[in-house]
Amino acid sequence: MDFVGKKIIVVGLGKSGSSVSRWLAERGASVKVSEVRHLSELDRELVRDLAALGVELETGSHREETFLGADLIIVSPGVPPDLGPLRLARGRGIPVICEMGLAATLIDIPIVAITGTNGKSTTTSLIGSIFREAGISVFVGGNIGTPLIECLSEGKGADYAVIEVSSFQLDTMDDFAPHVSILLNITPDHLDRYRDFDAYVRSKLKICKNQGPDDLAIINDDDPILSRVGPGSVAAVLRFGMGKGENRHAYLEDEGVTVRLGGSKGQHFRLDNFRLPGRHNLENLMASLLCATALGIDPEKIQHAIDHFKGLSHRLEFVREIEGRAFYDDSKATNVSAAVESISSFDRPVILIAGGRDKGGEYSSLVRAAERRVRRAILLGESRELLARSLEGSVPYDMADTMEDAVSRAFDSSREGDVVLLAPACSSFDMFKDYSHRGRVYREAVERLSNGR
Repeated sequence: MDFVGKKIIVVGLGKSGSSVSRWLAERGASVKVSEVRHLSELDRELVRDLAALGVELETGSHREETFLGADLIIVSPGVPPDLGPLRLARGRGIPVICEMGLAATLIDIPIVAITGTNGKSTTTSLIGSIFREAGISVFVGGNIGTPLIECLSEGKGADYAVIEVSSFQLDTMDDFAPHVSILLNITPDHLDRYRDFDAYVRSKLKICKNQGPDDLAIINDDDPILSRVGPGSVAAVLRFGMGKGENRHAYLEDEGVTVRLGGSKGQHFRLDNFRLPGRHNLENLMASLLCATALGIDPEKIQHAIDHFKGLSHRLEFVREIEGRAFYDDSKATNVSAAVESISSFDRPVILIAGGRDKGGEYSSLVRAAERRVRRAILLGESRELLARSLEGSVPYDMADTMEDAVSRAFDSSREGDVVLLAPACSSFDMFKDYSHRGRVYREAVERLSNGR
C-alpha cells in the first residue's frame, strides 16, 4: 500500500495514535493529528519527535473541515465512534479505521487474536510465553501495550502476532480475519459507550465473523452468551469448559487440563505449578492450551511455560503481607464481572477496595459476591456513592478520599488472615491516568503502610 502524499488524519494521540502517526509519516504520508486535549497537556518530547517527522498537530478540539479533507481517518480506540466529525466523514465515504485495522491489512504473518470482557491480557501474555518457550518468534501486543503497527518494524521476522483486541478496536475493523480468534467471555461492560448489552455482544463477535475454513475460533462453552453462539463464519470451532462435555475440546480432569482434538486420545497438562488463582484463570489457561496444541506446539514446551508463567502486573497480583493481612492488586478489574471473579478467587475474608468511574453497568452481582466473602468495603472515586447505595444493608462500608486513605482504612478494618483486595469494578479515569497508574499508587500506599508499622 502506497501512503506517499496521502492526507491521513489520526484522531487521538494515545499510544496507538502516536505509533501510527510516526509510522505513516516515515512512509511519506501527510499526517495530521486531531487531539481534543490542549498542547500543554501533551508529552513535550512526543510532540517534538512528531514535529521533526512533519506531523501536524491540531489540538483543543476536533474540527469538521480537518476530517472532511482526509483521504483516510485513523481513530484511536478511546474516541467515541459517534463523534460528529467522524459521522460526517463516513457520510462522505471517507474510510475510518483504527491503527490495528490498518496494521492487520499489512501484516503477512498469522494473527492470533484474543478478546473477551475479562482475561484478554493474561491470555495474550500466556500464549506469547508458550510460543517463546517453543522457540517461535512472536510479536505480542495490540490492546495489551505495543500497538500492532509496531510489528511492521520492530516485530519484523516474527512467525506469529498474538494480540489483545478490544471491542472498541473491533468496531472499526470490518475486514479483520485472524487465523485464530479466541472469545473468552462476554459480560456487561462499557455500557456508557454502547447503546445496550446486545450492541456490545455484537461488537465482540466481530472477531471471528470473517474467518475462513482454515482458521480456528476458540470459544468458552461455559459462558452463557458464547455457549449459544457460533463464530458466524466457516471457521473450525474449538470449545472449552470446566467439565467434560461431548462438544468440548479442553476441560478439567484429574487435577489438570485435558486437551482433545479430533480423534486423538488427548494431551494432559498438569496444574501443580500453575500460579494464577481463580476459576477465570483456569479458563484463560484452557483457551491458551487449545490454541498452542492446535498450532502443533510441543506439549513439553507448553507444560514448561505453564509452570513458569507468573501472570501480569495489577492482575490479582500479590503485593505483600503485613501483620498477617495479604494485600492483592487487581487494579485491572475495571468492570463488575472482573471484580466478582477477583473476590471469588479467595476462600478467606476480604476487605475490598472498590470504586472509580462508573461504566454504566449495575452492581447486583458484585453485591452477591461481596455478601459471601467481603467483611467490609472501602469505597472511593466518582462511583462511591453509587456503590454505597448498592451495598447498603448487605455489606458494611466506609468512604475514602484517596488511595492512601483507602489502604489505611482497609488495614484498620481487617484481621489477621484477611485479604485486602483492590478490585475496583470501575474504570480508573476519575483519579488516575489508567489502571496501571492506580495499581502503582495502591502498591506505594501499601509499602508506606508497611514501613510505618
